[in-house]
Amino acid sequence: MFKFLDLKSESFGLDISDLSLKIIKLKKKGKSLGLASFNEAKIKPGIIEKGEIKDEEALANVIKEAISKAKGEKIKTRYVVTSLPEEKAFLQVIQMPLMKEEELKKAVYFEAENYIPLPIEEVYLDFQIVKPIFDHLDHLDVLITALPQKIVDPYVSSLKKAGLIPQILEIESQAIARALIKNEVVPFPLLLIDLGATRTSFIMFSGYSLRFTSSIPVSSQKFTEAISNSLKVDLAEAKKLKIKYGLERKKEKIFEAIIPLLRDLVEQIKTYLVYYHTHVHHEHLPLDGKEVKKIFLCGEGANLRGLTDFLSFELKIPVELGNPWVNILPESLKEVPDLSYERSLGYTTVLGLALRGIKSYKHPNI
Repeated sequence: MFKFLDLKSESFGLDISDLSLKIIKLKKKGKSLGLASFNEAKIKPGIIEKGEIKDEEALANVIKEAISKAKGEKIKTRYVVTSLPEEKAFLQVIQMPLMKEEELKKAVYFEAENYIPLPIEEVYLDFQIVKPIFDHLDHLDVLITALPQKIVDPYVSSLKKAGLIPQILEIESQAIARALIKNEVVPFPLLLIDLGATRTSFIMFSGYSLRFTSSIPVSSQKFTEAISNSLKVDLAEAKKLKIKYGLERKKEKIFEAIIPLLRDLVEQIKTYLVYYHTHVHHEHLPLDGKEVKKIFLCGEGANLRGLTDFLSFELKIPVELGNPWVNILPESLKEVPDLSYERSLGYTTVLGLALRGIKSYKHPNI
């Protein structure tokens, strides 16, 4: 999480991916929160490629137009909490000796050189102490996150060209975890899978912290392309068929078109789970909290009909659709009138960003 200025300014969330961006602004409603503004916009191919911004001016124009056309309340603040690309980030939980926080900053930068595969002077580095959920510690667990400066700087520049003031930049997985995990704590390992338009991200979270993240090229768009190629229909029609029928076996041609991709997804998840269990250290969880007991899906591809049942059967782990409103709305609600639950799954990252922004904002009357 890369902070740029005082966090007492009201802000909104902006999630930027290769082919689209989404905007959410939350507002306080009594003792709870509600949706103030939202929008989404397409980004033309080539403006951003695999998380790298290639055309700052073009992106800035898309951002400005999306803000001006936001649904709901007019967005007046210039302060923004923005996502950074998962595939370009490095994340690791490391151990440090017990020490004062002012001493820890220098020590972390020195120790991080042993873990980050880039020269430390070429990255932006941030860290946070991970609280233990179980056991007293004789050391500190510290989550470090790093991104190359050459990746981050164009995001900052694009935001400024759009007339915005970046308040916080954070990796997508941090925002997703904040949106999906109740009170941002869980007493066992939880796998979050963000099935997006251009890639799928695996996010392992336990206790109070992210543990591992990884991305693969299996994506919602790949499912659409597979149906298009198999049934000889255009992408628009293929997308309609995907949404309507999903994994219904009575539509064999659609099922057979996407099943190779799903098999690949299952194998990738299994590999990731094995990697996690063989590399996990010092999570300080209860004795019965070592195994992954649940998987949450989010992202626009999570709505594929029959996907949760298919993955639950193949992985032998309960798979559910996540609730990106769990830390925003009262417990009984999963949607708001303007954003259905199904659409909200595609807004998971930006809801987490907006939640970070409103948590930072100190209203003068509160």
